Amino acid sequence: MTERYSRQEMFGPIGTHGQAILKKKHVLIIGMGALGSSLSEMLTRSGVGTITIVDRDYVELSNLQRQTLYTEQDVAETLPKVIAAKKRLEQIHSEVMIHAHVSDATVDNIFSFVEQVDLIFDATDNFETRFLINDVSQKKQIPWIYGACVGSYGVTYSILPRITPCLRCLLGDEPISSETCDTAGIIVPAVQRVVAEQVTEAFKILLGQTEHLRQKLYSFDVWKHEASAVPVGHLKRKDCPSCGPDATYPALQKDNKAKITVLCGRDTVQIRPINHQVFNLTRLQQLLQREIEHLYLNDYLLTFKVYQYRFVVFRDGRVLIHGIHDTKVANNLYQKYIAIYK
Repeated sequence: MTERYSRQEMFGPIGTHGQAILKKKHVLIIGMGALGSSLSEMLTRSGVGTITIVDRDYVELSNLQRQTLYTEQDVAETLPKVIAAKKRLEQIHSEVMIHAHVSDATVDNIFSFVEQVDLIFDATDNFETRFLINDVSQKKQIPWIYGACVGSYGVTYSILPRITPCLRCLLGDEPISSETCDTAGIIVPAVQRVVAEQVTEAFKILLGQTEHLRQKLYSFDVWKHEASAVPVGHLKRKDCPSCGPDATYPALQKDNKAKITVLCGRDTVQIRPINHQVFNLTRLQQLLQREIEHLYLNDYLLTFKVYQYRFVVFRDGRVLIHGIHDTKVANNLYQKYIAIYK
C-alpha cells in the first residue's frame, strides 16, 4: 500500500505522518446526493480510515448527471444511495471502513451516528437537518463543515464548537424557503468546487492544523466568475441557544421532529412513523398484491403505484409518496395503503 498515497504524502502539510493520522480518523457524511457522493469518494481515495454515510433516499435517473458514485444499474435496481455508495467505495479502497445507514438523520438517531466521529460533513439539501447537525455538533463538541450548492452557486463554512460562530449565529432561525436543485437546477462544476473546499478544510481539521482554516464564509458563482470570502467571526452570539453558555439546543428538542414532510422541490411527501420500527416488506408485499399490481421489492425497499402516486416504503418505516405535495392527502393515502397493514 506504500504507493497508494505517495503523491499525497509528497505534499508537505500532510506527509507520511499526516497520512497515518488520516487513517485513524472517522468522519460522518449526512446526505449522499451530489455533495455526499463526491465527498465520500474523495475522502476514501485520500485514506480517511472510517466513513459513516447516512441518507434517506434511493438512486434515480436524474441523479446521474452530478452524483458521481452511481450508475444506471443502481437506478434499475432502485438501490438506496448509501448501499450503492458503499459498494462502489469498497471497490475503490477495500481497507477503508464504510458504515452505511438507510435513514433520515433525526433527533432520535443523530447521537448514534456521531459516536466516536471526528468531523461531520453537511451534504444535505434542507435546513432542518443542518440545524440538527449544528446542535449535535455544539453539544458533542464535534467540528462540522457546512456546504450547499444550487445552480452555479456554492457556499461553505467550517464550524468549530466554542471557537467560531455556529449556523444559528449566522442565520438565526431556519430560512422559510430556499432554492434547491429541484427548483433551480445545478451544474457539476458548482458541486465539485464546494467539495474541493470542504475536503481541503477537512484535512486541516483532521490533521490539527486549524490555524490554516479559511475562517470566513466562502461563496462563489462559477458561471458569473464571482467569489467572496466574508469574515463572520464577529457574528458569534453570547445568547445563541445553540452555542452560547446557556445553550438549549432547540433542534434537539423532541417536539421539533417532523413526522410528515414535503420534500423541497420534489413534489414528494415523506411520512416517518412516530416510533422507530422495522417493516416486514415481504409481508407488506403479500398483503398489498391482493389489490395492487406491479409491486417491486428488493432488500431495502418496496415500491408500487396507486393512481398517479408512487409509494416507496423503506424497512425503517419511512414512506415516500411521489406526485403529491398535500400532506393531508398524503396521510390519507398512507393510512389506506400502509398503516392498516402494520
